[in-house]
Amino acid sequence: MRILIAEDDPILADGLVASLRESGYSVDCVATGAEADYAIASFEFGLLILDLGLPKMGGLEVLKRLRCSGRELPVLILTAQDAIEARVRGLDLGADDYLAKPFALEELKARVRALARRGAAGKPTLVEFGELTYDKTGKVAKVRGEVLDLSARELALLELLLQRADRMVNKTQLLDHMCEWGEEVSLNAIEVYVHRLRRKLEAAGVEIVTVRGVGYRLQKTGPI
Repeated sequence: MRILIAEDDPILADGLVASLRESGYSVDCVATGAEADYAIASFEFGLLILDLGLPKMGGLEVLKRLRCSGRELPVLILTAQDAIEARVRGLDLGADDYLAKPFALEELKARVRALARRGAAGKPTLVEFGELTYDKTGKVAKVRGEVLDLSARELALLELLLQRADRMVNKTQLLDHMCEWGEEVSLNAIEVYVHRLRRKLEAAGVEIVTVRGVGYRLQKTGPI
């Protein structure tokens, strides 16, 4: 899952980014409400962690514009300990949860996991394809019950290929899904990750097919 953090305190923001990346999430971070508003409109995220006290457009305005656009992006708001009125206003505007500062990083990660499960409510969280199963909430891939040892980028690659199984996915789409802003990853590097993942899926009855000049397709072994 790709997470956007909108937080203007650089020390807190750096801590959140490091902790969530350690947990296997792709994380992007902005420091103003205007940047958050632009990012939400321009990119796909699975969760927004939103500080209400942002400069250049407050967090409540960002949240209001998000919900007015019809987007159902889950939102976890961050507020000062005594900002009860702002907290209530945020929930009324459509936030899904809140944390009062200061907070423990472990609690934040638990709330992130809960929001991920809630966002998947009513949708299948376990994807099965050939002998491969993938738990989208737990971010665990298995082949015949055995857990695959996959890096964060290999998991992100597998996730997108499964979302579009039997359909073509080009390198640019994979790069956008796998990488955070500012990461220096070449299109050629995608071939390396595809090669690694392809080897790990050999026993799953599925294969990643390369169509030169076009992209990749995940399909079951043998005729489609």
